[in-house]
Amino acid sequence: MKDTTQARQDLHILENIEKNPEITQADLAAQLGVAVGSVNWYIKRLVKKGYVKVTRMQRRRLRYLITPQGIAKKTYLTRSFMQASLKWYRETRSASKALLAEIKNAGYDTVCIRGDGDLTEVVYLSCLEAGMSVKEEIDPAYPLFRVENFQTVLDWPKGRE
Repeated sequence: MKDTTQARQDLHILENIEKNPEITQADLAAQLGVAVGSVNWYIKRLVKKGYVKVTRMQRRRLRYLITPQGIAKKTYLTRSFMQASLKWYRETRSASKALLAEIKNAGYDTVCIRGDGDLTEVVYLSCLEAGMSVKEEIDPAYPLFRVENFQTVLDWPKGRE
């Protein structure tokens, strides 16, 4: 996928239209956290590509229908995002395990973790699975895990040889 932001918006719009064909552009904008004009542009783009069909219900009310091509696109986008998520999960698990082995070899049985999000949770669960204690607060005396740009990073305590 070239533009993941655009692909995400396409997927969210297609999902929301599928759930509620009478959804308004204002409601879509609120759910997506974007301006109504942006939603209008996205929908026009989806219509032009043949993924969505628009019919007028009343004078100012529209109904959006996902076409068979739109269903195929939604399925493709969902699959692509799932594959990317599984890839990041596997890479984070593998990196965490390798770093945990280094940490244990260095004589530590406790680590700290900074961050939030799904990949940070993967690091946390990897630590627990390895029998490593995780401090609730950041303590400079212990190795620190963080996830940065989908990479698992380890900061060693200062003064470590």
